[in-house]
Amino acid sequence: MKMKKAINIIMGGAFILTLVPACTDLKVNEVDSIVEENAGGGFVAGNPTDLLSSAYNDLGSYTDQANIYALLEQPSDEMIPPTRGVDWGDNGVWRLLHTQSWDATHSQVLGVWNQLNSFAYKCNEILASNPSPQQAAEAKVLRALNMYYVMDFYGQVPFREVTEGVDVDPKVLSRSEAFDFIVKDLTDALAALPNDGPMVGGRSTATQAAANALLSRLYLNKAVFTAADAAGPYNFDAGDMTKVVQYADAVAASGYDLEDEYFKIFSNSSEKEVILNSVAGTPQNRWFMTLHYDQNPSGWNGFTTLADFYNKFDKSDPRIGNYPAPDGSQFSGIGRGFLIGQQYKDDGSALVDSRTQKPLQFTTDVPLAGAATDKGIRAIKYHPSNAGKYIMIRYGEVYMNKLEAIVRGGSSSQSALDVVNNLRAKRGAPALASIDVSGVLDERGRELYWEGFRRDDQIRFGTFTGTWESKTTTDPSRVLFPIPQQALDSNPNLTQNPGY
Repeated sequence: MKMKKAINIIMGGAFILTLVPACTDLKVNEVDSIVEENAGGGFVAGNPTDLLSSAYNDLGSYTDQANIYALLEQPSDEMIPPTRGVDWGDNGVWRLLHTQSWDATHSQVLGVWNQLNSFAYKCNEILASNPSPQQAAEAKVLRALNMYYVMDFYGQVPFREVTEGVDVDPKVLSRSEAFDFIVKDLTDALAALPNDGPMVGGRSTATQAAANALLSRLYLNKAVFTAADAAGPYNFDAGDMTKVVQYADAVAASGYDLEDEYFKIFSNSSEKEVILNSVAGTPQNRWFMTLHYDQNPSGWNGFTTLADFYNKFDKSDPRIGNYPAPDGSQFSGIGRGFLIGQQYKDDGSALVDSRTQKPLQFTTDVPLAGAATDKGIRAIKYHPSNAGKYIMIRYGEVYMNKLEAIVRGGSSSQSALDVVNNLRAKRGAPALASIDVSGVLDERGRELYWEGFRRDDQIRFGTFTGTWESKTTTDPSRVLFPIPQQALDSNPNLTQNPGY
């Protein structure tokens, strides 16, 4: 069998990715691409139903605490991965993300590249396998979602047709070309997608609302994705912002609305907000990655938030969180939202750290290295007692997109202040007297924390290259990740991003 060395754009071959989902020794197999002997040498159409089901199952990778989620959250100002003794050391991969000190050999930078490109290619296979119009439309939405993150993270998107052989180097779309390609996929898909509204627990297949939601996200970030320099400046066009509003309104017209109780969104009884969830996997990593090992369920004692981010919340804002009744009548003694201070057992009694024999009290301070077991504020949105499926797209994001677009000059029948105060009223937070661009960034943080938006938000608002606790790097090249070295070695059409 003739094989091209280290092919990192997975084209019709078997995809192998080995993860160890624990607090230590997380590893990504860096040689994770195998090309079958007949790949590209005469494409054989598959069963579109089976392929589409597999493509939806791929969304389970977004539930991992590493890779895609890590690249979205760890470099931002709302999450920190402290090393506690030998726990979460992992040869420094987590610290490199928080300090924005990664390079082209970082295992998770490579792992995400392989994952996303393989997921997108599978959608190409669906489209070449005689799908029904609706199946083709759903495949285009999934391809758009996966290509979106390749464009977002790396600024270049390799693309190979299924009829091309493995010895043909994939062409590479520039960031602006990829933007146009993704927009076309979504707009072409709209007519054949069902216009289904919300349902209890959320939907696990693509609808018109999912496509419109992604289009609102795309146009909100168009200034970033089409900028001459990835680090800016970014020029937000009023016409693009009006499109954000229009696509957001189209999602609302499908029946989606803000949930009446914030943490209900992430439960199995959510009714109004969940536009697309992951049918595969569970959100359990979102509590395992942060809970202490003496809590129930026992966690990996990992990620925390930063005090400066926590302090952006008014203490009367219910989104900051709540604790269960101290009488043991509610599950595990674990609260929702930010967990700070004394933690409790199932019966309501105070927890003691089994290693230190001291009361388990989560602190606001947290060093990046050498952290004690109780350092750092934890965050729980998906609660172990009633978690729903992992959310890929929800209306709260779409609504925040609309708010930002209005503030940036988009046309709407509503004022920005009315929009933000309607949200805050739904959430039970006090009304604001005014709202400006910086206020929108803070409100997005309060609404969307730990859901995978903060990196993009900080880039768009120009704060990503600032400094915060344990992060002093101000290099503007960090707005893009490097093209993995293995990918560069295998495809001469790729070029390394500036600064690497």
